[in-house]
Amino acid sequence: MKTLKILVGVAFVIAISAFAFDKVSGSETEGGYSIGDSATDFKLKNVDDSMVSLSDYKDAKGFIIIFTCNHCPYSVAYEDRIIELDKMYKSKGYPVIAINPNNPKAYPDDSFDHMKVRAKDKGFTFPYLYDDGQKIYPQYGATKTPHVYVLEKTATGNVVRYIGAIDNNYKDAASAKEKYVEDAVNALLKGEKVPVEVTKAIGCSIKA
Repeated sequence: MKTLKILVGVAFVIAISAFAFDKVSGSETEGGYSIGDSATDFKLKNVDDSMVSLSDYKDAKGFIIIFTCNHCPYSVAYEDRIIELDKMYKSKGYPVIAINPNNPKAYPDDSFDHMKVRAKDKGFTFPYLYDDGQKIYPQYGATKTPHVYVLEKTATGNVVRYIGAIDNNYKDAASAKEKYVEDAVNALLKGEKVPVEVTKAIGCSIKA
């Protein structure tokens, strides 16, 4: 009986620890922005060596901010869809702004020089910015690559309207039945409430 109680106690501790770990490293935005928050602007280096800020986009109605990187297979699987999102919505006022949040010392493939190569090889139609010093992604609360934040430009700032995944099938775009980012931006363009405001971001953990 004593052994059984000990085993139950150990199992309970493991379960609590697992829950705590998930809250810290999972897809939620704990410590970052929530829906309705105003996102602060940033100034980050683009792969063309220019500095990019949200304030540069005078005519934008909002932004599709995507934390992504070179090496993560999830990010790679979504690259064509990210390009397509930019093509679909940039002309409508919602450009894609991609940010690489990873520490290149942890993953050399995510260095700024490798970002330049990747952007050229894939023909990125959007800025691909380097989060030097990893100062921006914690403000947002991003934990994965890719991790998306749809912002709406308002009189009071860039308001967070959607947080999470691009869609519900990272393996195959054609099989995705829920296109969360598209639905969010389409709703905002119509002046409607975003139907699904938060989803679980599926991807690689951001490397500090």
